[in-house]
Amino acid sequence: MVESPKPSETIPKNKPLVSFEKVSAAIKAYPFPKADIVVGIANGGIVPATLIAHHLGLPLRLTRVNYRDESNQPQRKEPEFLTSLEVNDLPSSHIILLVDDVGVSGKTLAKVKNKLSGFQVQTIVIKGKADHVLMPALNTCVTWPWNLQQL
Repeated sequence: MVESPKPSETIPKNKPLVSFEKVSAAIKAYPFPKADIVVGIANGGIVPATLIAHHLGLPLRLTRVNYRDESNQPQRKEPEFLTSLEVNDLPSSHIILLVDDVGVSGKTLAKVKNKLSGFQVQTIVIKGKADHVLMPALNTCVTWPWNLQQL
């Protein structure tokens, strides 16, 4: 499930790399619920939300919400919107897939889901806690391929 990094890539200690191929395979194999739009939570959810929206042929919107710092420690009392999430133009019948990379406490997903209270919302993460978890067996801190820093 995890791969060794290439010599030109920097991986944080004790965080194995999960490849794009593994993430892509999980997306292709997952039985996603019916939906009308994908909303991704930036920063971590940008790539997974984009891949899922593309896979399902759905439109994508992003919102920037921050709760944790780079080392995964809470840096605020609660998640905070850093950009607005405009959904006033969407019919209330729309079903939204709300995507983030990881659901640790569920607070960020809950904050955005609350903002989408007029819609049916299904939460999706690659690992952690949500309505749908693409890689449920993955239970350790990892480095996503889109978070690599080139030397």
